[in-house]
Amino acid sequence: MARTKEFNEDQALDKAIEIFWHKGYNGTSAQDLVTYLGLSRSSLYDTFGDKQQLFAKSLKRYQQQGQDHVIELLENSENVKNTFQDIFKQAVVESLEDRITKGCFMVNSAVELAMHDTEIAKVVTDNQKVMEEVFYKAVKKGQEQGHISTKMEARLLARFIFNNYSGIRVLARAGEKDKQVYDDILKALFSLF
Repeated sequence: MARTKEFNEDQALDKAIEIFWHKGYNGTSAQDLVTYLGLSRSSLYDTFGDKQQLFAKSLKRYQQQGQDHVIELLENSENVKNTFQDIFKQAVVESLEDRITKGCFMVNSAVELAMHDTEIAKVVTDNQKVMEEVFYKAVKKGQEQGHISTKMEARLLARFIFNNYSGIRVLARAGEKDKQVYDDILKALFSLF
């Protein structure tokens, strides 16, 4: 008779996100996962497969949660420019308040693993494509509303916005704590809108 699982898989994935986000893939041992998730090795491997499979599932969950949040904000926005500013300001607040300088799990994974792991590279590339399209639709909406300048083509601006968002997360991971650095980036970025 098969045993029933005595843990919530989504909660375990959320905990896996936390430890991988903090320590990275290479910095997280199998024992770290067992300890942090509070699971036996057999439960961990029976449910999620090996460390790489758990990492990929964690990254995909993080991707979906982040995309859903940004999509909801932008689709429900009455002023897309203000919403973009709010999204960036929140990223700055998180960067400045983050004591362990974890940055963005997706960006960190791109830098650490995408060159060496085709599955992670696909997740990263898919995320970039989805977010570019989300930002593109939002920029078009903002241009149609008259809140965003039409001097720059919407696709080009969407790519620029996404790249700057990723860049802010890289600065956070590198430990940048000077608010003026972030303020200068946002001032330059939003002067183009």
